[in-house]
Formats: sequence, C-alpha cells, structure tokens
Amino acid sequence: MTKKDEDTKYLECEKQYVFYSLIFAGGVFGGYTFVQRGGIFCNAQTANLVMLAIHLGQGDWNGALYYFIPFTAYLGGIMLSELLAFSIKPLHLMRWDTLLIGIEAVVTIIVGFIPQSAPDQISQVSLNFLAAMQFNTFRQAEGVGMATTFVTNHVRQFGSHLVQFLHHHKDVNLNRLARHGFMILSFVAGAAVCSGLTLLIKDYAIWAATAVEIFIFIRLLHADRTYEKELLYRKPHGH
Repeated sequence: MTKKDEDTKYLECEKQYVFYSLIFAGGVFGGYTFVQRGGIFCNAQTANLVMLAIHLGQGDWNGALYYFIPFTAYLGGIMLSELLAFSIKPLHLMRWDTLLIGIEAVVTIIVGFIPQSAPDQISQVSLNFLAAMQFNTFRQAEGVGMATTFVTNHVRQFGSHLVQFLHHHKDVNLNRLARHGFMILSFVAGAAVCSGLTLLIKDYAIWAATAVEIFIFIRLLHADRTYEKELLYRKPHGH
C-alpha cells in the first residue's frame, strides 16, 4: 500500500455502519434521560441552556443550577475526551475510539442498575459525559461530517442535498442525502425504541444502547488487533 493509499483509506471507526449504530445509541440516550431520568436532554446542550436562561430570567437559582449541571458535565466530557485521546496512543493496544465505546458499554450497564430512588443527576451526568465524548471523538463517516448524538446538522444537510439533487441530479447529492436521512431515521429509531422499552422494563431500557455498543466495541477491537494494527497511530479524518 502506498502512502497515498494509506492516507485515504478509512479506518473501521470511520465506517458508515459505526455512525448509524452510534446515533441509534445517541437516540436511546436522549429518550432515556428525558423520559426516565428527569426530563434532561443529554445529547446536546441547546435546550438545556435555554431552560437555564429561562430560570435565570425568572430568578429561580435552584432551577438554573439543575440545568447548569448537565451543561458542565457535557463540557467536561469533551475536554476529557481530548486529553484521553493523547494518553491512549502510546499504549499501542487499541484506539481511543475503541476504548471509548467499551467504556460506554460498561457505564450504560451500570446506569441501568441505578434505582429510581437515586438522584437523577447521577444518570444525567454519566450520560452527558458519554454523549459529549462520543460527539467529540466520532466526527466523519468516510469523509462526510457526521454527529452521532444529535440530528440538527443532519436535518440541514438532508434539506440542502435534497434541493441540490432535484436541481442537478448529481449522484453525490443523492448519496449524501441518503446518508443524512438514514442518520436521522437511526436517531429517531433509538429514541422510539428506548421510549417503548421504558414502558416494559423501566430503567433497564438504557441497555438498548449497551447492546449496540458491545457490537461496535467487538468490531473495532478486532480491527485494532488485526488488520489495522499498523494503523493505530493514524488519526481519523476530521481530527
């Protein structure tokens, strides 16, 4: 393989199926914290900051603090993911991307066992951290910018490429239209599955994300230890 071929080859952690799977898990996260753990959105922080501002404007300091906690957890998750990404490389055992998904699987298993009597903030902060680290770590799916925890940009891209395809009938627009459309559907499916499962198994509904994470972890770890062992030093595109 030439240097050029190596640089343009996509790593396993950049494959489309990984991103479709992770945004499904992201949908589970969002559905879980909103339905089952205190009405908080863990995937992104726009809604939480709006609620924070509303409570500040009304002079409700305790209410503002309630929404400030998930925001700080999300910010901390992004910062921690940046620091850990540098620490994992010298180990030459697995990529940070792989380790993160393994951590997610363990944490979501634990979250499922947290009783309803415990403060919601325990689950909220845990999933905020995971969502932030996942968002910051998985950035491009085979050269296309993708977010795996929320769909705002995917909706924009879907609409933009739909108009461009109708005007120009280019395959590239159709391909990206399909990619972003499937990301939206996967996210909605994750939230819907989680919402339905909360009616049946309550707190254990988060394990729908765990199942996906275990699958992705096995695939990525296999890549790290076999056919991508010599590429552990490579940064995924977008970093």
